[in-house]
Amino acid sequence: MADAQAASSDHEHFSSIPWCSAHLKRPGIIMGTPACRSPKANGEDSLMAETLTQTKTIVAFLEFYEEPPSPTDRVDLIKAFLTLGSGLNGHADVCHGGIVSTILDEITGLLIPINQQRGFMPEIPYFTAYLNTTFLRPVPTCTTILAQAKIIKVEGRKYFAEGWIEDSDRTILARAEVLYVAVKSAL
Repeated sequence: MADAQAASSDHEHFSSIPWCSAHLKRPGIIMGTPACRSPKANGEDSLMAETLTQTKTIVAFLEFYEEPPSPTDRVDLIKAFLTLGSGLNGHADVCHGGIVSTILDEITGLLIPINQQRGFMPEIPYFTAYLNTTFLRPVPTCTTILAQAKIIKVEGRKYFAEGWIEDSDRTILARAEVLYVAVKSAL
């Protein structure tokens, strides 16, 4: 998870929103700003860490999940709150579909570093092999959404997940099926 100051600021932001606060107050919740929000020297994550951190894009982003019973158990479900600004509009007050797909790619991808840190997945890069997005309803901007992802299965170098975006009423707005593939080691 990214730097403590950003995590604290994002936590304060979402704690001030009643429906978000209810999720964050549950016992056993681990939360923080996703690592993708921290700029890296090699340019990795620059889309989420730089381009989409403006006051009109993704204003705040906080990931959270329940602590598994054992430190070596896999984290199979992660959630994240995102507050979306008008700079993401495709239509008036509606998030651009490409950004919706980007959010779904990011939320499902967040399960990888968490599980790598816990020793469940190898510390090698994973890349999106496919992302099939279904748009069910418009994703509004100038509001906060809940994005969730869960691992469906892991087969060797393949990691299958699904993600979805909900509004404050728990209405699912968009969903995605995703396949990540780990990079083969050099021969």
